[in-house]
Amino acid sequence: NVKLDNKLKNRQFKKESTDKKHRKEQKKLRAAIKDAVLKTPLPLERYKKRPGVCKDEEEEEFVESLPMDMMEEDDLEQIKAMAQKASFLTRDLSSSGPVHAKKRKGEQQGPESYEKMPRKMQLTEEKEVIHLLPIKDKIRGLIPQSMEKPEDEAVPGPALTPQEQLKLRTQKLTNRKLRIASLGSDILSDPTTNIKKLKELRAMLMETDPYVAVTVRKLVMVSLMEVFKDIVPSYRIRPLTETEKASKVKKETQQLREFEEGLVSQYKFYLENLEQTVKDWKQKKRKRSEAVSLQSYRGLAEVAIRCICELLVALPHFNFHNNIIVTVVPLMNDPVKRVSDMCCEAVKKLLKQDKQGHASLGTVKVISGLVKSRNYDVRPELLKVLLCLRIKEVEVKKDTDDTAPKKKFMNYKDKKKNLSRMQRKWKKAEEKLEKELLEAEASESKDKKLKLHTETLNIVFLIYFRILKKAQKSILLPSVLEGLAKFAHLINLEFFDDLLNVLQHLIQSGDLTYRESLHCIQTAFNILSGQGDVLNIDPLNFYSHLYKTLLKLNAGASNDDISIVLRCLDVMLTKRRKQVTLQRALAFVKRLSTLSLHTLPNATVGILASNRTLMHTFPKCDILLDNEAQGSGVFLPELDEPEYCNPQNTALWELHTLKRHYHPVVRRFATHLCAGAPSEGSGALIVQLARSVIDQSRECVSTAPEANGGELYTTPANAWHCAW
Repeated sequence: NVKLDNKLKNRQFKKESTDKKHRKEQKKLRAAIKDAVLKTPLPLERYKKRPGVCKDEEEEEFVESLPMDMMEEDDLEQIKAMAQKASFLTRDLSSSGPVHAKKRKGEQQGPESYEKMPRKMQLTEEKEVIHLLPIKDKIRGLIPQSMEKPEDEAVPGPALTPQEQLKLRTQKLTNRKLRIASLGSDILSDPTTNIKKLKELRAMLMETDPYVAVTVRKLVMVSLMEVFKDIVPSYRIRPLTETEKASKVKKETQQLREFEEGLVSQYKFYLENLEQTVKDWKQKKRKRSEAVSLQSYRGLAEVAIRCICELLVALPHFNFHNNIIVTVVPLMNDPVKRVSDMCCEAVKKLLKQDKQGHASLGTVKVISGLVKSRNYDVRPELLKVLLCLRIKEVEVKKDTDDTAPKKKFMNYKDKKKNLSRMQRKWKKAEEKLEKELLEAEASESKDKKLKLHTETLNIVFLIYFRILKKAQKSILLPSVLEGLAKFAHLINLEFFDDLLNVLQHLIQSGDLTYRESLHCIQTAFNILSGQGDVLNIDPLNFYSHLYKTLLKLNAGASNDDISIVLRCLDVMLTKRRKQVTLQRALAFVKRLSTLSLHTLPNATVGILASNRTLMHTFPKCDILLDNEAQGSGVFLPELDEPEYCNPQNTALWELHTLKRHYHPVVRRFATHLCAGAPSEGSGALIVQLARSVIDQSRECVSTAPEANGGELYTTPANAWHCAW
């Protein structure tokens, strides 16, 4: 009802306002018609004669009221003639003659004709003028005078040859370099006093000489970056409050405040200039000045990005670091590979050297927002950066502070009851000292660090789980599975069931590559080997999948997957030896031995080392070194179930083949396993074999034919497999 009443009132108000406007318009029309009916125009002013004053006296009074001492005779006569008219307008309104009557040829034109002269539009470009003294005319009065300002026209010199242009550019560039070096040296020698020269150096970022503009701007960018890295203090500068600004301080303190304020201001302007340079390159904008061509923007932008990345790594504690992160992280997804690689390397360095966790948390937040805003359409390198996070422990429970032992102090009653007066005095001093020591300890910073790491890891898992839920077929899935494999032991226990179901579904779907499936298996067993050991879950499907896909391992040059296989075997068999049956262990030892015949020597050494570990973990595996069969059945190598392939009825004949391998280290390792892999002196043997591989890596092709990839197996990067 209230709404209906309001609508009715609004309609009535609109109708009344419309009627009011209509009445006003009608009134104006009637007034205009009434004015048009009048035939004779009335004067604007009427002069009534005062009673008892004649015409001559009135004229004398008017003349006496004028300033006679400052007028000439001609001006006085003209003013007297105009005074007899009704007003000082262009026509005599009191006369009844026609308004636009033509004048005779001999009649002089007065100010009225001058006002009616048409003005011409000025089409030419305005020029600077100089105002001169005016000229006085009897008819037109004061006439202003002006003249154009003379321009200093440069005399065109002879055109320079390319050699002369190069010489001129070299000379200008040398002068600029000397100026940059001088300013930088002065600032570094005494930053507190010469902080104003920082502004002068920053002003050279706007170099306009087209001969040296690009080079000078690049040099100034890099010079300012090095200067800031040197003079920036090891703490964050906060703005002063109004009370602090109003208070009187010492001269040294005031000088330090001015230095800090100037430093923060110039650092901010410098970062804004770098960011604007990158934006101009991205948006292909051309500046008003033609000092820098459009083709040179990319070179300037790359130098600016390099400077931003250096500051990101070198000054994580200083002001505007979060702004730098917001600038660098989107560039990690840049289509230009050089730019994206530069930014990814900078972020990796930042995460590796971040000990507290503030920079890592800010970076992960920006990456999460970028991945979500781009709808998971980003480069995989963006997520691979997260593998560099230095997170080893997090807060598992919220009440860790309550369960931690706390220092207990005696109350006043206990002291008075059990201690003497002197003992109470000493006890009081001792407790005060202990409190100060507790405050000085790093326990508070450690708790803060754990809190930051926990928050960071929660955001990382949020990114991973979103991709597993909404973008399982994207190119980000391998990076997600690799990240989960690394941080799986830190996942909250509540997500274990759901995550294992997702991983099992991904493996059974058949859409994953070999490497992705290995990451799924590694993630699942990392979960089960950590907090998930309390769960009653039988990961038989994961064992079967790994056993089935072992023979699909790439045996060529790109055999990096062998490292993931060895980690999976360590987690699945060695660390879970109490949950693994002997049949399963025997099946894996046999299949690994078969696999070692097809891989490169570096991978073969790693597989044999894994077999040696399994033989020590499960001592009954030595039955594979004997020709006699154990039990009934025949070994079924084509069966994909390790529990039912009867591995106890076969032997490791592959070791005798490897004893005739072309690589000497493989031959020695195979001989060691044929002897039963004795544990006595085994550590020295492993180290000796690893050194042999590294020493022989310098011989390259000389010890192996090219058909077997001899020039690839001997690289030091692959020799680490032997230490496994």
